[in-house]
Amino acid sequence: MSAFDSLNPQAIGKHLWRLRLAAAQLPGLAEAVREDGGQLVALWGSDDRHLGAGYAVHVVFLAARGLVWVSAGLAAEAPAYPDLAAVFPQAGRMQRATWDLLGIRAEGAADGRKWLRHGAWPADAHPLRKDYAGEPVRETDAYPFVRVAGDGVHEIPVGPIHAGVIEPGHFRFSIIGERVLKLEERLGYTHKGIEKRFEGMDPDTGARLAGRVSGDSHVAYAWAYCMAVEAATGAQVPERALWLRALFLEIERVANHLGDLGYLGNDVALSFGLNQFWRLKEEWLRLSEALFGHRYLFDRVVPGGVAADLVGGSALAEYCLAVADEVRELKAVYDEHAGLQDRFANTGICAPELAARLGLTGLAGRASAQAWDARVQFPQFPYDGLEVNMATHRRGDVLARAEVRFAELFESLRLIAEIIAGMQEGALRADLPQVTAPCEGIGWVEGWRGEIVVAVRLGADGRLDRVHPHDPSWRNWPLLETSTLGNIVPDFPVINKSFNLSYSGQDL
Repeated sequence: MSAFDSLNPQAIGKHLWRLRLAAAQLPGLAEAVREDGGQLVALWGSDDRHLGAGYAVHVVFLAARGLVWVSAGLAAEAPAYPDLAAVFPQAGRMQRATWDLLGIRAEGAADGRKWLRHGAWPADAHPLRKDYAGEPVRETDAYPFVRVAGDGVHEIPVGPIHAGVIEPGHFRFSIIGERVLKLEERLGYTHKGIEKRFEGMDPDTGARLAGRVSGDSHVAYAWAYCMAVEAATGAQVPERALWLRALFLEIERVANHLGDLGYLGNDVALSFGLNQFWRLKEEWLRLSEALFGHRYLFDRVVPGGVAADLVGGSALAEYCLAVADEVRELKAVYDEHAGLQDRFANTGICAPELAARLGLTGLAGRASAQAWDARVQFPQFPYDGLEVNMATHRRGDVLARAEVRFAELFESLRLIAEIIAGMQEGALRADLPQVTAPCEGIGWVEGWRGEIVVAVRLGADGRLDRVHPHDPSWRNWPLLETSTLGNIVPDFPVINKSFNLSYSGQDL
């Protein structure tokens, strides 16, 4: 019997379940999920006082039956729930962010430091509370990094502003010589108040914002958001629209893997790899614009369907074959380049045992023997009619993550052709049913980086009341720290790029 069977969760979609319980039951449920081989995917809070309740903490677990959304009501005064980071360490930063934004405390948590605040608003203010009306006030920001002491130990602070055109994040290295003893991250510099901004939006405008949570995953976020809205309202999406969403998702996956494989070559001084992969990526993006009107497919996934159709599918399928041929040639170069192989192999290792303990997910997880891919185990339409081949490795190093990227790139090019062949003519969009009472839904999409979850609550007026988009990077950033330990400082850029995590995705 699974951890959830005795609690009678409600089915709210294919492989999607809903469960409400008391906060005191959360640690026991988390323990049972871990023992069953499941994982904690997301944790966030909500202010429900305007609905005649107090606050709530929400946890999403990945289990054998699929994705289970668990909610526990909390008191209106001094809301608190038991710490879950002792069971699932990846919950730690999520709990800290929930305190910063809502003032909901994880009782017994080992780490109570702020995560998102950065002195941008007072310590006793919580911006996601419904009655928050204050303007950000800059306060002195003192963050207690963990110090490593001893003879010969030095600190190297990197960031938050970097030399490259990347988002801000602070990395504090403790080293002896060039060997890394400890790496501590501090993120939250890209906090834009996205979750607050959702409040009061209509569903169509919300879709535009959801797709911009993390720009390199626009399709995945937009689809997960739309899936949640459609589940909440009971909308029936036309089949052709779902085929096109899958097509867009695989196009997005190809674009990101092409770019990252180029960057990985560049980070070990193989500029040829950067130039060739980015030439392919640029051609791919231009094709996307020619076919669908936008290089990154922005605003093509909308509530109820899609806003663009495919014309000339046979040409796209043929182009996929040509790209696959070129990538095979480039992979041969990477495989035979002694300098690249030396820098990739045994660098930035995340062992399968640690990956399982800390919840490593997505392509990085699959490179460390974590065989989770929602397109394979828990497929939604049309993936339930496609045979998606999941690539995994056990080495967990930079080389393994590069190999998974190559395999997923080839698989996406194959799937695009299969999707084009399987699509039937039909409508592109359906109207959302009118909302007359508060309703909620959740969406779950396997983006190129990992699973993206978006939970939505609509008010009785049909406008967004609470939206939580959740990026897989929440779970993977701590594993970047542990994978860097024991390596030398110059290896950090290639380790970092092999994960390529989202800063914006967890700074909402």
